[in-house]
Amino acid sequence: MTAIAFRELADIGVERLRGVGEKKQASLAAVGITNLLELLTTYPRRWVDRTNEARLADLVPGEEALVLVTVRSVTKRTTRNRRTMVNVNVGDGSGRMDLVFFNQPWRERQLREGLHIALFGKADIYRGGLQMSNPVVDLIGDRTGRIVPIYSQSEKARINTWEMAGWVEEALRRCRDRGIVDSLPATVSARLGLVSRFDALTNIHLPDSIGDKEMARRRLAFDELLRVQLVLVLRKRTMEREQSGIAHDVGGDLVDRFYAAFPHSLTGAQERVIAEINNDLAAAHPMHRLLQGDVGSGKTVLAVAMMLAAVQGGHQAALMAPTEVLAEQHATGVKVLLDGVSVPDPNNLFGDRPLRVELLTNRVTGSDRKEVIAGLADGSIDIVIGTHALIQDAVDYSSLGAVVVDEQHRFGVEQRAALRAKTDGVVPDMLVMTATPIPRTAAMTVYGDLDVSVLDELPPGRTPITTHWADGPLMETGVWADVREEVAAGRQAYVVCPLIGESEKLEVASAEETFERLAHDELKGLRLGLLHGRLSPAEKETTMDSFRAGELDVLVATTVIEVGVDVPNATVMVILDADRFGIAQLHQLRGRVGRGEHASKCWLVTQQDEEAEGNPRVEALVATTDGFELAEVDLDLRGEGTLMSTAQKGRSDLRLASLRRDRKLVGLAREAAFEIVDDDPGLVRHSDLADELALMFSESDEEFLSKG
Repeated sequence: MTAIAFRELADIGVERLRGVGEKKQASLAAVGITNLLELLTTYPRRWVDRTNEARLADLVPGEEALVLVTVRSVTKRTTRNRRTMVNVNVGDGSGRMDLVFFNQPWRERQLREGLHIALFGKADIYRGGLQMSNPVVDLIGDRTGRIVPIYSQSEKARINTWEMAGWVEEALRRCRDRGIVDSLPATVSARLGLVSRFDALTNIHLPDSIGDKEMARRRLAFDELLRVQLVLVLRKRTMEREQSGIAHDVGGDLVDRFYAAFPHSLTGAQERVIAEINNDLAAAHPMHRLLQGDVGSGKTVLAVAMMLAAVQGGHQAALMAPTEVLAEQHATGVKVLLDGVSVPDPNNLFGDRPLRVELLTNRVTGSDRKEVIAGLADGSIDIVIGTHALIQDAVDYSSLGAVVVDEQHRFGVEQRAALRAKTDGVVPDMLVMTATPIPRTAAMTVYGDLDVSVLDELPPGRTPITTHWADGPLMETGVWADVREEVAAGRQAYVVCPLIGESEKLEVASAEETFERLAHDELKGLRLGLLHGRLSPAEKETTMDSFRAGELDVLVATTVIEVGVDVPNATVMVILDADRFGIAQLHQLRGRVGRGEHASKCWLVTQQDEEAEGNPRVEALVATTDGFELAEVDLDLRGEGTLMSTAQKGRSDLRLASLRRDRKLVGLAREAAFEIVDDDPGLVRHSDLADELALMFSESDEEFLSKG
């Protein structure tokens, strides 16, 4: 008798289970459950350990506890200020307690007399008796057993947790004789100490102990992560086999000349990453590498070295940035780095020819634009730096050999694909740079088809930034005194105005208001400039030029300065209403200072909140300047978002696996995926696994996962 495969479970409708008539079938469909596979992979959201619960008689006022009780009576009334109040009396044989629910009128329908419920909350003494306000309520029905699974309950779909548990139990009982196909290679299971799949599915729903549930969760979470990694690794290996790239000469004179002219010695991290990049460039298959490095870690130097490796082999290179300001800044910076570097050319009378670097954005117009487009087509331009203009239809390359994409998170997958499509059959090597540190687990999952390099060391000459928290108006006065002090010493400052929802209009108004207030009050007498998204490109440029030239002391701005503004003389960053920003954004903004030789500081200003217990984001930024550490904290605080597509934030389509909790498992799943695919590239000997991938991922999911 063969074991039941996932596909077979997916073909059995829930109506085959006892107690699922037309109404219940419609209710289950409303929560996305139409077949047995969907039922068995809808896991409990928590488990109540009955051996661990308190009796009502043992509750300690002020302490949180879990109690299992029976509903005795329910009443609802409306208070004087039109709020609803539901009062519920419960008991457990050792005593009684009152529950009160404010503004939850539906509790009257939910909590009927005689119902068995689990409560989690803090009991207090009220009018001489015990009372809990708005506790967490789980309906458990008359389930017996030590560990009771609690499923998400849908008020709308009218499905109870004990009905779900009953259907799951029946489905598992009917699978028991044949068992469920275990698609994981036995060697991987044994090495990682994973339980069998049937045991895992049984113990996640019907565990005898919390330990059994944890073992089951580990196995099923590993399966989820392995499936995602297999899709990515299969795509990666297929690209490496099927796409022909350019085997670049990485040991030529041009790159050596660049390093010789470079004023600083490279950090150990830069040397390690250069070796990783060179290894890829020398191979005949195209490079797809993600370069993560904090603001100021020296990514540009590596990008230039990579582009020169292409140029010395007779090819062209392109650097693409998300905004015109950033593209222009890169062009200026790259030209400075390459000043005086010429290309060895045996066909030239002097043995060398000048290196030609050009800029192409939508601001480059008329005859200048025509000249750049002609130079790219005839190969006379070596390196082009620009925005999306680089992939417009009118632009053709003579021989594009290397592409650098800056700031991945601003730059769509489609644009990268379009840039690759600019070459005839030969795929250029691609380096994607980001200054937004991505947690290792997320990088391995979200960018799983890219190899990842990390720059985790700051070059010499970068000064550390100290970060301070000013909470409330009293501490804020010290911030403005500090700004005045720095300006008096000949330095400059940024003031960033709060992020106001999605409204640019409100944000501009807030920036203008802040500018007026500071100019007439806290920073009166200083030279202030204003920068926001509603200014024309020419106005923005004029203001930025004045700030760069030291004609302004303080730049009041919205987040338009988040990426790529580089003024070494600016040493103070003040971020107003800092609690409105995410960790990654605060870290990016902070990176605008500390770019010169003077010590720099960042002030995070918040309005005092008497009720809030601390501010974990602000505290994390004060504690560390390590972007990777912050990225991990951010993942912990923010939730994980989804992997497959741009569905809403915080809802992960990994049902059990978590990129936060399962950092170690992500790495193990990636290793296992490489082991399986490298041994069996078409998954011919792993047909059960191949079938599960085809079943679990739609083509659009696979596309999304691997559009690197």
